[in-house]
Amino acid sequence: MQIGMVGLGRMGAGMVRRLMDKNIHCVVYDPQEDAVARLTADGAIGAVSLNDLVEQLPRPRTVWLMVPAGLVDELLDQVTPLLDADDIVIDGGNSCYHDDIRRAQALAGRGIHYLDVGTSGGVHGQARGYCLMIGGDATAVQRLNPVFAALSPGRDAASRTPGRNEGMSANTDTGAGTAEQGYLHCGPAGAGHFVKMVHNGIEYGIMQAYAEGFNLLRHANVGKSDHATDAETTPMRDPQHYQYDMDLPEIAELWRRGSVIGSWLLDLTAQAFQADPGLDGFAGRVSDSGEGRWTLHAAIDEGVPVPVLSAALFERFQSRGNAEFANKVLSAMRKGFGGHHEPGTEINHSA
Repeated sequence: MQIGMVGLGRMGAGMVRRLMDKNIHCVVYDPQEDAVARLTADGAIGAVSLNDLVEQLPRPRTVWLMVPAGLVDELLDQVTPLLDADDIVIDGGNSCYHDDIRRAQALAGRGIHYLDVGTSGGVHGQARGYCLMIGGDATAVQRLNPVFAALSPGRDAASRTPGRNEGMSANTDTGAGTAEQGYLHCGPAGAGHFVKMVHNGIEYGIMQAYAEGFNLLRHANVGKSDHATDAETTPMRDPQHYQYDMDLPEIAELWRRGSVIGSWLLDLTAQAFQADPGLDGFAGRVSDSGEGRWTLHAAIDEGVPVPVLSAALFERFQSRGNAEFANKVLSAMRKGFGGHHEPGTEINHSA
């Protein structure tokens, strides 16, 4: 089997290498020629353009787009005229599922299959495998089962859930039982990215919980510090209760073993602490790529409460300085009603 991969960045290149390791031949294209060259040196077939990539693929073709959500429509406009009926286009990035529904309908008019494949695994997916959440028509999904099986972690990545039917088929030719392989056809167009959207919303919440917990541990020695005693500062009632100098790298290591909050995210946190205990190499500006926002939109439409996921998203906005003006408004109101000045500042409005 052979597929074309467009987009050879952090995840796309790793996916190509994993596919090739599983004897799936890949034709690759990226505007960055050096990215193509690195993969051709490893055995991929390089393409100098989208047209070149399509011409080198056997019919029916499969073209996998592994690019940022904002580039997908532009690439589809370029590649669609080059394709024939029964070809398959996959968006493996983090598009909004609304866009998937629209794209699938448009491509169906040309007889082209469109699959949305939410892909989780990050830069470690080449070695660990990728969790794939798939939306689209069943015929196209079944045709690509060998590709999905090659990319996914496989059954050995996790122990079998107790009570799950021991006789359940894991036939990757039919797609039966593929959740245990690490990929799943979740439903029609948009379903894959809908599941990935919620997956990433949950990810935001888990990450925020770890971040807040470690921050609480880091400040457990606050009782040792001198505290201002003035009308603008809440006094610390029991400083003797906060005399702990916590070793965060060691606590992260501890929690990795036997704790109910152990996870791969905790493993990565422990690695970060080991390399940089104070995390001095980070500014703390946390981006969001859209999935958290779309998760909240869906929750509002469904009338489903998601307070943890929404708080995690808004904390990311705050990390980028987007609360600065609101904080100034708060300070202005406090000064207005109570004559409160910000501690450490003297503001002269008499000029």
